[in-house]
Amino acid sequence: MGSDWMKIVIAPDSFKESLTASEASEAIEKGFRKFLPHAEIIKVPMADGGEGIVQSLIDATNGKIVNKRVTGPLGTSVEGFFGILGDGKTAVIEMAAASGLHLVPAEQRNPLLTSTKGTGELILAAINEGVGHIIIGIGGSATNDGGTGMARALGVKFLDEAGNEIAEGGGVLHKLASIDISGLDPRLEKVKIEVACDVDSPLIGPTGASAIFGPQKGATPQIVEQLDRNLAHYAEILTRDLGKQIADVPGAGAAGGLGGGLMAFLNAELKRGVDLVLEATKFKEIVKDATLVITGEGKIDSQTIHGKTPIGVAKTAKQYGVPVVAIAGNLANDCEVVYEHGIDALFCIVPGVITLHEAFEHAAENVETVAANIACLVKMIGQKKVNTLKVVNG
Repeated sequence: MGSDWMKIVIAPDSFKESLTASEASEAIEKGFRKFLPHAEIIKVPMADGGEGIVQSLIDATNGKIVNKRVTGPLGTSVEGFFGILGDGKTAVIEMAAASGLHLVPAEQRNPLLTSTKGTGELILAAINEGVGHIIIGIGGSATNDGGTGMARALGVKFLDEAGNEIAEGGGVLHKLASIDISGLDPRLEKVKIEVACDVDSPLIGPTGASAIFGPQKGATPQIVEQLDRNLAHYAEILTRDLGKQIADVPGAGAAGGLGGGLMAFLNAELKRGVDLVLEATKFKEIVKDATLVITGEGKIDSQTIHGKTPIGVAKTAKQYGVPVVAIAGNLANDCEVVYEHGIDALFCIVPGVITLHEAFEHAAENVETVAANIACLVKMIGQKKVNTLKVVNG
C-alpha cells in the first residue's frame, strides 16, 4: 500500500481581494496532486456568513445562482442574486447583494434613508422557488432601518397616526404608530429561516446598531443619536403590537437592526455563520474518516478564534481526531493562539518580501506552492509509517 491512499478534505474560506473559497480550494488541490496524485481529495469551499456565503454554498453543494432585479438601498433598481443549494430545498441569500454598503456611492451614504426592501424581495423570490429553508448572511449592510424595508416587501405595513404608511429608512421610524402584519406572506410560516450572524450587538444603546455601525454607513454623531432613538421607539411598537421584545437581544443590532427584524417578523434563528455553512455542507459526514484537513483564509490572527472559518472547520475535525493544517496570506504575531483551538500547523503563502499587489496577483500560485510543500511532507510521513508497518509485520 502506498502513502497516497489518504483522504484529504480541503475547506478554506476566501482569501479576501485575491481568491474566492472555490479558487483557493482548486489551488490547494493542484498542489496536493503533485505529490499525492491518487489521494481522495474532497473540496468544501467555506464561508463564515458574510459576503461570499452564496458562492461557497452553491459550489460546495452543486447548486445554482438565481439573478433577480430588486430595490437597492436608496430605492433604485439593482441586480441582486441568491442561491439554490444542490438539494433544491434550501436558498441562501446575502443581504449585501440587495442592501449592501458597496451599492451606495460614498458621497450618498445616509442611513436615515437606506432601506432593506431589496433583501425582502430576495426572500420573496426564494419563496417563489418553493424552498422550505432559507439561510441569510447579513454582513456588509448599508442600512439602519431595523429590517422594516425587508418586512414591508413581504407584506407588513408600518403606519403613522393617520393610518398611512411611513416612508422607507430609519430616519422616519419616530413616526411609526402601529404595525399591521395581516398582509405578511402566509407561506413564510412553513419556511425555516436561519441567519448567519457573527455580531452580538443589541438593537439599541452604546453597543447597538446605530452607535457601532452607523458611522461607517455615513452617520454623523447627531444622526447616530437620532437613529438610536428611532430604533428604541420601533422596538416599543414591536413589543406592543407583536409581543416581540428584541431591543436587548444579542445580534438584533446586526445589519442596522435587520437581525432583530428577521427575528420579530420571520421567527428567524441567529447562528454563527460558519456553523450554518458546516451544517449546510454536511461537513461532519465528509470529515469523519479523513486523514487530513486543509483550511485557511487571508489572515490568521487572534480574532480567528472568534467564529472564523478555520476554527469552525478545526473544531469539527477534532471531534473525529483529524489533524488540521491552516494556510494564510498573513500570519499575525498573535496567530499562535489558534493552536489552542484545534489547528495543528500554520503555513504562510507569501514567499518573501513582496508588495501587496504582488501578493494578490500571485495568490493562487503561492497557495498551490505551499500546498505542494505540505503534501510532500505528508507523503514523506505517510511513507515512513508504511515502511515501519512493513518492518513490524515482517
